[in-house]
Amino acid sequence: MTAAAPPLDAVIGARQELTVVVPVRLLRTPDWAEGPFPFETGSRRTDTATRATYFAPASARVLYGSPGRPRRWHRPRSIVQGGLRLIGMELLRTATARHPEHALAVLHFTVTRPLLPVLRALAGRPAAEAGPLSGRLDPGGLLSGIAEVRGGTGPFAIARPYTVAFMTPTAAHTATLRLGIEGALPATADRWLWQLASRSNPADFPLAPEIAEDQSDRTVRISADWSSMVLRQGAAFLGHRADTGDGDFYEFGALHSRTVYLDALLLGSLQRDHIDELTDDLSEVFDGARLARRVATLERNIAGFRSTYWRQHLTAHGPANEILLAFQDQHRLPARFTEILAEAADYGRLVQTQESQQISGALGLITVLGLPLGTALGVLQVLGDESLAHLLVALGLSVAATAGALATRYGRLVLSSLRGGARP
Repeated sequence: MTAAAPPLDAVIGARQELTVVVPVRLLRTPDWAEGPFPFETGSRRTDTATRATYFAPASARVLYGSPGRPRRWHRPRSIVQGGLRLIGMELLRTATARHPEHALAVLHFTVTRPLLPVLRALAGRPAAEAGPLSGRLDPGGLLSGIAEVRGGTGPFAIARPYTVAFMTPTAAHTATLRLGIEGALPATADRWLWQLASRSNPADFPLAPEIAEDQSDRTVRISADWSSMVLRQGAAFLGHRADTGDGDFYEFGALHSRTVYLDALLLGSLQRDHIDELTDDLSEVFDGARLARRVATLERNIAGFRSTYWRQHLTAHGPANEILLAFQDQHRLPARFTEILAEAADYGRLVQTQESQQISGALGLITVLGLPLGTALGVLQVLGDESLAHLLVALGLSVAATAGALATRYGRLVLSSLRGGARP
């Protein structure tokens, strides 16, 4: 009889990497080296120039900055505490119109103890161990004087640190091993992947059998060797064959999970923050006067976001696109942006209607004011009457006629049209 697979809480993978993303507020421009952390494996070095080749130019500028306008910085660190080893840190500026000081801090770890308990602690699960980001690994201390940790307050914001977990199995971890090179995966493989991505064990979140298949549909099969899953507060990469150690393909896989695939998730975070802000702008469009100006500003911000950040296909490399699309789906970004475009279009039509009404009202007012006066002066001119008294009488009669005209239904409609452009 085959022994039951151990619970993932007790499993230590052959290779365990962890990236933690924390929202921060920049206090000053970092004096760190510019660009993303340059991980290396063999002769391959993932610096800015290498990583930018995977992305469309607009996406690369958002993730790495441009000459003279840096957006990302890195710093190597080596701190060992509680089975975690910090190997480096990054800061990515994620400024928006309302929050120019916002940024994301990225902490890169290797983990030498069971990975799932660390993830559960970061997620704040009930009965989880104490949070590992304390003591010398406290982000507030690591970033002292450069940035301060901020809490996510929006409905789609990062409430706790976002995690990207990478784990490969040994030959003993049959629960995730594929049956042969092209064989099927055991059902436990996706359950392990889901636990790593959701940062929960069955006691935290018992997954109902009726929805288990739906969870598997979210899996990105990168290759026969490994899979990925992206959820709202975390992502995970899990191997499906035994890791043979140094020189194994999984060195390249770990590199990709920390670089290209991480950057796809960071781009999704940027998109989410800007869509949150656009949603707030929409909700405030009727606050105060000058509706036309507010709508024009909103339309300009939407156009800027669309041209700079809204990339659903950021690279020719399929898995990175799939990971970005999975992140967008978790946060409903395509649907929310479609709603923003539709609502902004409605407001634009409202402004156009009100401006047309104003123009019509102005023309009507000119008619109401000018017709009586023009008629009176025309009569005097035809009669050749140059008497000042008669001119004053004519002006008085024209004013009375104008006042009477404005008191009619047509006159009230003209005045109402002129007032209609100030507020909805």
